[in-house]
Amino acid sequence: MTSENNKKYIVQPGGRITGELRVPGDKSISHRSIMLGALAEGTTEVTGFLEGEDALATLATFRTMGVNIEGPDKGRVTIHGVGMHGLKVPDKAIYLGNSGTSIRLLSGLLAGQAFDCTLTGDKSLSGRPMKRVTEPLALMGATIDTDEGGKPPLTIHGGSKLKGIDYTLPMASAQVKSCLLLAGMYAEGKTSVTEPAPTRDHTERMLAGMGYPVVVNGSTISIEGGGKLTATNIDVPADISSATFFMVAAAIAPGSDITLKHVGINPTRIGVINILNMMGADITLFNETVTGGEPVADIRVKYVPLKGIRIPEDQVPLAIDEFPALFVAAACAEGQTVLTGAEELRVKESDRIQAMADGLQILGIDATPTADGIVINGGVIGSGEVESHGDHRIAMSFAIAGLQAGGSIQINDCANVATSFPGFVELAAEAGLNIEEIDG
Repeated sequence: MTSENNKKYIVQPGGRITGELRVPGDKSISHRSIMLGALAEGTTEVTGFLEGEDALATLATFRTMGVNIEGPDKGRVTIHGVGMHGLKVPDKAIYLGNSGTSIRLLSGLLAGQAFDCTLTGDKSLSGRPMKRVTEPLALMGATIDTDEGGKPPLTIHGGSKLKGIDYTLPMASAQVKSCLLLAGMYAEGKTSVTEPAPTRDHTERMLAGMGYPVVVNGSTISIEGGGKLTATNIDVPADISSATFFMVAAAIAPGSDITLKHVGINPTRIGVINILNMMGADITLFNETVTGGEPVADIRVKYVPLKGIRIPEDQVPLAIDEFPALFVAAACAEGQTVLTGAEELRVKESDRIQAMADGLQILGIDATPTADGIVINGGVIGSGEVESHGDHRIAMSFAIAGLQAGGSIQINDCANVATSFPGFVELAAEAGLNIEEIDG
């Protein structure tokens, strides 16, 4: 593993972003296509599947539980569903690498099975909080052993009789909501989850698309146990989180004009578009359509100077994964940008508030972290060596900062970019970023 983690990016200053690109498929939808396709009756055909390490970890998990899956081959995957109760006991602990989505969603799905299994991951995943799923699952009757402090590995004891609960999420989290809805399919009676703010709804859309009734009433989502899933075809849209790097890149580099094709514009995910628009960006959506219950569009971004803003807290859950890139936009904007209400960013793959503040300061930007956000005063990006802390989104965010940098930027520990965006360096170079990847 060591050589892997020594990957570095060297970005030379200047350049502009032009042309047409299709970024890899949506990670959230790729994970869910495998999970629900495996439990469905019949054969599910997936196109546009993200062949990144996180989604591949989910795919490998269902293979170890006896599901016949063909592919992926250029984003095509064929899943031969085994039905709600057809999974087989895995012969060893399931390793999920860096994938928080996999471990949290699988906890719910596996709590309803008849067999025991253990979920484990890499160093980063092993430090992430899991009580947010294990505690409500325990209220439903699940038995889950965790490491000290509620962290992975998680051992889920099968054969528990689950009962539906009415649960109010203490924080907005699509992963916790999805975990409880998946467990709810195996529970007696109704499971209802109420969220304090809207979060991504890919699980509800896909359940409904596979014929499993989900009732949404205001901020409460409910599911009855004992239903079944019917196989379907899923065309995974391009990931708006991955498209974000190119949207911000075009928004900060004079002369840029990029069109991003077939991007998912699910209303629970478009915070980045809303926030960039508030900063004065020139963004046009066209060719809008719906595929498999998910809205998609082509997105064109042309350079215009950005202005700093106070980011509305109602946009935070809609842009939670996009903030590292948005902080780079703020660094290039005129005036001050203030983010509050985003404490969730401190428990992602890294503490994203601290990691971005540290790196921006090294590059000469006035960035002050706060308990639940950051204050960034736009300025001139210099050059320097920054740490990504093995966090894919931090690495890619500092890469695009090179467009406005005064000198070269070296970004360390970039191997995990492959978890969400395989081929990032090649695609970024093709679009006009002066980037190279070196093994440390």
